[in-house]
Amino acid sequence: MTLHSAPPIVDVTGGLLDTYRRHLGAGRAAVGQLLGGMVEVESSGAWIRVADGRRYLDFGGYGVFILGHRHPVVVAAVHEQLDRHPLASRTFLEPVTAAAAGALAETTPEGLDLVHFVNSGAEATEAALKLARIHGCRSVITTTSGFHGKTLGALSVTAKAVYQQPFRPLLPGVTEVAYGDLGQMEAALTGAPGRAVVILEPIQGEGGVVIPPAGYLRAVAELCQRTDALFVIDEIQTGMGRLGTWWGIEPEHVVPDILLVGKGLSGGVVPIAAMVATERAYAPFAKDPYLHTSTFAGSPLACSAAVATIAAIHDEDIVGRAKRVGAQLLESMRATCRQLRPAGLVEVRGRGLLIGIEFTDPGAVGELALELVERGVISCHSLNSSRVLRFTPPAILDQSEIGQFLTAFGAAVAALGTER
Repeated sequence: MTLHSAPPIVDVTGGLLDTYRRHLGAGRAAVGQLLGGMVEVESSGAWIRVADGRRYLDFGGYGVFILGHRHPVVVAAVHEQLDRHPLASRTFLEPVTAAAAGALAETTPEGLDLVHFVNSGAEATEAALKLARIHGCRSVITTTSGFHGKTLGALSVTAKAVYQQPFRPLLPGVTEVAYGDLGQMEAALTGAPGRAVVILEPIQGEGGVVIPPAGYLRAVAELCQRTDALFVIDEIQTGMGRLGTWWGIEPEHVVPDILLVGKGLSGGVVPIAAMVATERAYAPFAKDPYLHTSTFAGSPLACSAAVATIAAIHDEDIVGRAKRVGAQLLESMRATCRQLRPAGLVEVRGRGLLIGIEFTDPGAVGELALELVERGVISCHSLNSSRVLRFTPPAILDQSEIGQFLTAFGAAVAALGTER
């Protein structure tokens, strides 16, 4: 796909930073200024165009753009739905929402059949916490550096003090254990007063692309079964093919009670997320659909994007492409770092199209991000790990785009200086 040559529809001739300061906040303005004050006005495929005409490969996007920007199948479906029926009355049955639920349930592990649509990943976490609460789960177990959103309930299980402290007290009964430490998880579960719920990610994204030991997810699932705890897997970032499998839990054949979905489900076009649950776990919400509702959740417009996204992932072998392209990128990035030996490098790690590069000094992360921007590549920092720069590229990259990225990456890494 190519970017349109038409002029942007927004006025970027001046005053935008001032508007940010006055109406969006000085902090956001400062970040934009740090990155050169560039104004993004258009996107297509793997590319974002800014107001002066320059293009940037988008290897950021925080996991949203598995299909790239404005995938034609998704855009066409959304246009058609927009022209016909974008929002429902919520009085009658509505076919697009039902179709999206059915299509999503067909992709999830067997038994995860009940779908509750929401607007964002944080809302999916909130729905899961409320569902656990109605099952009597008063003890909540989360993991250090886990990230599940920043609404009040989700923030309670996003174990990062800098985000939590200004909003305490949060939900009571939350225990934090080290990610990947089965002993700590077992101690927390066996010591939990009453019934517990565990929430964790198959790979921690915002935590810095942290991959647990082999067998960890399966062992946690077995512990939850043994202690009658609910098990919530957060695949908001890792799901929808991002890791080279439909779901990050697939390699260990885990079926949680509740699965959280988001980001990639949108097709990069209309925000949508979901909580998917087993019949037993979902029973309270199935019995009374008014226990947890949202005006805009599961709109026909958003669900048309989800249906088209799932179809595109199937039809274009996006999962397979994510696995192959991710392996190529990871191997090449590691080879570059071995050759150039950048100062303070700890590790390059990842799975599929979720890749992180860790340094001993957070300053190196910021420097590398800026060096990449100068060379036409967007990356993303990790909110729960300042020492890790994260890459979440789309699966639709062609070999030319991969080559452009690797050239830019090599030059950016070389600019950091060499380990002595």
